[in-house]
Amino acid sequence: MAISGFGFACYRTHFPGLLRPAPPFIYCVRKVRRSSAAAVETLLEPESFIKDETSLLVNSYKGGKDEFKGPNWKKISTKELGITTQRIAKPTRVVLNALRKKGYEVYLVGGCVRDLILNRTPKDYDILTSAELREVVRTFAQCEIVGKRFPICHVHISHTIVEVSSFSTTSRKSNKSISNFFRRPPGCDEQDYRRWKNCLRRDFTINGLMLDPYAKLVYDYLGGMEDIRKAKVRTVIPADSSFREDCARILRGVRIAARLGFRFSKETAYSVKDLSCSIMNLDKGRLLMEMNYMLAYGSAEASLRMLWKVGLLEILLPIQAAYFVSQGFRRRDKRSNMLLSLFSSLDKLLAPDRPCHGSLWVAILAFHIALSDHPRDPLVVAAFTLAVYNGGDLLEAVKIARSISQSHDNSFPELIRTQKTSHLSPKQWPSILRRRTPILCLYHWDCICGYARFLIV
Repeated sequence: MAISGFGFACYRTHFPGLLRPAPPFIYCVRKVRRSSAAAVETLLEPESFIKDETSLLVNSYKGGKDEFKGPNWKKISTKELGITTQRIAKPTRVVLNALRKKGYEVYLVGGCVRDLILNRTPKDYDILTSAELREVVRTFAQCEIVGKRFPICHVHISHTIVEVSSFSTTSRKSNKSISNFFRRPPGCDEQDYRRWKNCLRRDFTINGLMLDPYAKLVYDYLGGMEDIRKAKVRTVIPADSSFREDCARILRGVRIAARLGFRFSKETAYSVKDLSCSIMNLDKGRLLMEMNYMLAYGSAEASLRMLWKVGLLEILLPIQAAYFVSQGFRRRDKRSNMLLSLFSSLDKLLAPDRPCHGSLWVAILAFHIALSDHPRDPLVVAAFTLAVYNGGDLLEAVKIARSISQSHDNSFPELIRTQKTSHLSPKQWPSILRRRTPILCLYHWDCICGYARFLIV
């Protein structure tokens, strides 16, 4: 089997011109029986925010005869957490300093704060500022506003894009679900309220942390630190409402849990399984982008295991799911197999800040299918090895593999050419792959052609 024009490069990319997977490959997962224990209590926020430079708790909100236990608001010193300025990427520090010098508030938000707390390398950095987006554009020579529904700024610093969002923009985002579960705590000042309100728009509590690199404080309004301690992925609002609002959060949650080795909260796990089929409503580009984040950033093996565990592998990669079944793999199986071993080897070469090109994991999936169909076939192994080695397209690799495997002396049986795949023309292989694996259908084959040599630096 071959994919025409294959080459590899180690940089981020977008995936234009993608094809949507065919409906016959969509398999819905069985509904999981819910229990009353899975219900989530509505969280009411604390009454006040105690101003102190170290980790502090505040009292829960009390109203009348009723008392509601919500997550305690905290602010934690970065020194306690082992977070230093040097650990923040230099391009991000440049953006932070430039906005700070103009008198604006600046914060690091989202997954980068979580990763810094866990002493991991963030995939990227997101900055939140009190400046308007047009003020951000005026501050930097290379900066543009992107996105219509949720506009942000892309600041270009040393071949790196730093994303900057504004309090004023995020406050205009409509989110009806939040008003159903939260209300403004009495007694909190305007700055706390603005930060708290922004954190409520995050997907998971562990992504709802906010870091002020100048005050050297991490703000935790949602109980994210406690969930990090418990290695738990939990939605900010009840999971059913969160995933119905944005089903991409299901894949994002799987990716986060796999990469960090966390587990879902019980209620979140139920909703992931119940609403798994909703991910096929995602835009084709978004679906592939999430798959690329799972498989190209150093946690592919764990991601495949998690997709299999929660029943999403049947939807995204049904051929690979069938392979797991044929191997007698259970949902919580700790064993390995050939497919997981291939991606485990890939993971050792990658990191969140050092991903591979998306064509590489597509090639591994294709190689495994070919190897499964033709076990121990030297032509399959040689073609894949040559393609990775020389960075050329697979058609050329197949041509070379065929030429060196041709027999020159029929008196030596070891040199006789194999007949298993000789009847297949290399030009037929891309069309065969398209029919066999829906996730490969998402990849625009012309985008693969002409890419540079496979380099992981």
